[in-house]
Amino acid sequence: MAQRMIWNQTAYFGPGSIDVIPGELARRGFGKAFVVSDAVLVEAGVTRKVTDLLDAAGFTYEVYSDVQPNPSIENVQSGVAAFAAAGADVLVAIGGGSPQDTCKAIGIITANPEFADVRSLEGVAATKNPSVPIVAVPTTAGTASETTINYVITDVERQRKFVCVDPHDIPILAIVDPEMMSTAPRALKVATGLDALTHAIEGYTTKGAWELSDLFHLKAIQVIAASLKAAADGDADAADRMALAQYVAGMGYSNVGLGLVHAMAHPLGAFYSAPHGVANGILLAPVMAFNAPASGEKYRDIAAAFGVADAHTMPLEEARAAAVGAVAELTRELGNPTTITAVGAGDRDVAALAKAAFEDVCAGGNPREASITEIEELYRALL
Repeated sequence: MAQRMIWNQTAYFGPGSIDVIPGELARRGFGKAFVVSDAVLVEAGVTRKVTDLLDAAGFTYEVYSDVQPNPSIENVQSGVAAFAAAGADVLVAIGGGSPQDTCKAIGIITANPEFADVRSLEGVAATKNPSVPIVAVPTTAGTASETTINYVITDVERQRKFVCVDPHDIPILAIVDPEMMSTAPRALKVATGLDALTHAIEGYTTKGAWELSDLFHLKAIQVIAASLKAAADGDADAADRMALAQYVAGMGYSNVGLGLVHAMAHPLGAFYSAPHGVANGILLAPVMAFNAPASGEKYRDIAAAFGVADAHTMPLEEARAAAVGAVAELTRELGNPTTITAVGAGDRDVAALAKAAFEDVCAGGNPREASITEIEELYRALL
């Protein structure tokens, strides 16, 4: 069986790596950048860290900051129109998952206008042309959008999120500069860090996992387990490690898929605007417990990554329980919510949430088959 792996053409890592952006744009022959960010980052001066460099180099650009959390179809369509009006030839995404996902959708639709309705991009899209070139500059250590072939859009009218999977959307250049992430509030570092941990664990256990993806995911789990709490509390070295670990996790899961945690998190975002990482944090340990019978020996590695002594020699059921317990304990220590009630969910919506999760593209990668009834039970247990 052939296994496909797709990554960026080029990536830069480390403090100060944004300094290469003007030179890279010029070297590649671009003339004007369309900078996609959000109003919060613009106001906080984070976006300016990059645009100041463009100003100093005399590189022309236009900023589009009308990006909403959980970007909608309408948000994407307005971005496509703004990009066309700007006359730019390269996209620069500065932000967390929302600006990155919006930027990917803008680039894909501009190059493939037959998908202008946006909904037709759901799943594995049959686009023919590569996206408008994207330079991706993440400002959170979580989504790894800068190295993935995925993006997520919210259909407000139908109250659902949908995942788009398209090799044509991967940024040509990723700039993973931890200094771009340093001013994020603690709650955001926690949420995005739990998102990265979920990517690593789901990628490690998904049906599509294989030896090469396992290398990325296991290393990411080890680094995140050792670094997330310290990074959230302001440790600069730990933050550097988190910036790299979330990218490494993205190198894996983008190519092999995810699972039921993401499938269940997406409806929580669509129904209640729950931050994606917060939703993942609520769901990760409970879904790991559900998946344990189908996890083989991999929970031993997860437990060991969290420092569980004798994880590879204790009885398998104990090792599985230890892995779940370690993730649950970290979630509590970080202060992430542990119930879906905390993000606005109620019993009245459980049936609709379960149906949406069952139909989500990520559910197909889960190592254990889950019925709608079982998904309902998982949601209800978290009320």
